[in-house]
Amino acid sequence: MNQRQSFFTFAALGAVLCTTGFMPSASAADSSGAEEWKASYAETHGLTAEDVKNINALNERAPSLSRPGKSPADLSPSASAFSRASGRETPPAEPLDRMPDAYRAYGGRATTVVNNYIRKWQQVYSHRDGRKQQMTEEQREELSYGCVGITWVNSGPYPTNRLAFAFFDESKYQTDLKNSRPRPNETQAEFEGRIAKDSFDERKGFKRARDVASIMNKALNNAHDEEAYLGNLKRELVNKNDALLYEDSHSNFYSALRNTPSFKARDGGNYDPSKMKAVIYSKHFWSGQDWWGSSEKRKYGDPDAFRPDQDTGLVDMSKDRNISRSPAKPGERWVNFDYGWFGAQTEADADKTIWTHANHYHAPNSDVGPMRVYESKFRNWSAGYSDFDRGTYVITFIPKSWNTAPAKVEQGWR
Repeated sequence: MNQRQSFFTFAALGAVLCTTGFMPSASAADSSGAEEWKASYAETHGLTAEDVKNINALNERAPSLSRPGKSPADLSPSASAFSRASGRETPPAEPLDRMPDAYRAYGGRATTVVNNYIRKWQQVYSHRDGRKQQMTEEQREELSYGCVGITWVNSGPYPTNRLAFAFFDESKYQTDLKNSRPRPNETQAEFEGRIAKDSFDERKGFKRARDVASIMNKALNNAHDEEAYLGNLKRELVNKNDALLYEDSHSNFYSALRNTPSFKARDGGNYDPSKMKAVIYSKHFWSGQDWWGSSEKRKYGDPDAFRPDQDTGLVDMSKDRNISRSPAKPGERWVNFDYGWFGAQTEADADKTIWTHANHYHAPNSDVGPMRVYESKFRNWSAGYSDFDRGTYVITFIPKSWNTAPAKVEQGWR
């Protein structure tokens, strides 16, 4: 416990920097040109190295629960044993008629306990065919996984990241490589990774995902089978002169709808595209995930990894294995990813959009502690942590009858 107590002083500083907006945005448009200190995930949330190890291990096991027909009781003995060892717990049920309390808002972020988020979800996001639903035990189990749990419980299936978008400024990257030099004690690999990271613009990546989702939603209207949807989609792309028109027919872009489980479900889309809508979430992660490549790339990032196609903005996420940044110094440990849920908000100004995420999995009776839920403005969300050097904006589909993606999100229930 002494290690944790000494850690909290430093962690509190990280939390202040994060919530008051001193953390720099990853967006080039927001960059001041000055290098500012950015806290790690552990520093910000008061986590020990052992906590981070448990979070990463749980994140790697989470997809097993998303397989069709799986329930908490179906988990393998090893996964169940790990959940018990890590202290993860499923939050208790909340009465359907209980109203949520106001979140605690400060510096672009509103915060609440997971139980209160469940109450808000039931009042605002749970609707199926216009009726409020109580969050089921299975949904609360999904939610207990933390940041990914927020997206999971709203998107239906465990998020697969197949249709991800980003923006990379190749001209800026080449210019900065040519005109800059490594800092004192900075390796060449660290230098190249830093320049690549600074060349990503999350604001433009988010805009690209929103534009594509808008095209998809137009194509879904009045399309009652997949052939009609794809025909509409190609016409919309022609009208927009969009490079996605030239994607291969087997591309994730064209197969995304048919690969969405809720599209096939009888109580979801039931194979009718007009019953579905395209929504957005975001994932932050580390680029150096090649175990067979240079160890320096795993420490300082791979400048060539997870870059978007310059014409379409699509990011090939097939090599994303949820691997965290490798330590460059003894004792370092990094969280492997962070998810933020956006849904289908119609607010045009990116800075006024709300991103729902969380600190870590729910473990109220362990050293990790209870899960807290955040609603962050875009600048706060896109700032990220030193654990991550990539931010993608991902399109998925949910049934229109679900209200887990309302057009208007009131931050902190204000």
